[in-house]
Amino acid sequence: MIIGYARTSTAEQEAGLQAQIRDLGATGCTKIFSEQVSSVGERQQLKAAMEFVREGDTLCVTKLDRLARSTAHLLSLVEQLEKKGVALRILDFGGGEVDTKSPSGKMLLTVFAAMAEFERSIMLVRQREGIAAAKEAGKYKGRAPTARRKEKEIRSLKDAGIGASEIARQLRIGRASVYRVLATEV
Repeated sequence: MIIGYARTSTAEQEAGLQAQIRDLGATGCTKIFSEQVSSVGERQQLKAAMEFVREGDTLCVTKLDRLARSTAHLLSLVEQLEKKGVALRILDFGGGEVDTKSPSGKMLLTVFAAMAEFERSIMLVRQREGIAAAKEAGKYKGRAPTARRKEKEIRSLKDAGIGASEIARQLRIGRASVYRVLATEV
């Protein structure tokens, strides 16, 4: 049996999730687990897929980054799959496909995972350097705090006798943010 796993980081990436599900279905996946959660978040559907697979099955993903967040995490998942007698298949792996049923597939997977993790860490360093340079040049001020932009609405609702929890719910901000805004002098 071929079992698919699809993931996007946010709910706004619905088209990306549907594309993964479509590609997994076209590959012959008879059951697909999908979720919209960050790779560092609690991934219930990945856990369910890992528990569902049985000896002789193949777990299939469209891309490596949809499955693992680091080389160590990937190798841990592959080890868990191997213990169950399950292969891992990645559909888009540098333009080709890779399957851990073969020794060369396992080796390629490990090397590419290490390279992807290395590239990601380099990209994050460059991003931090770029933000620091932009801040120094006065071109980057970061995202405007949501609650601070809604200060007038917060104070108006508070003056109308509405509690902090209800203000937070209505304005879609955190309750702590409401208290923080109200604690500042006008």
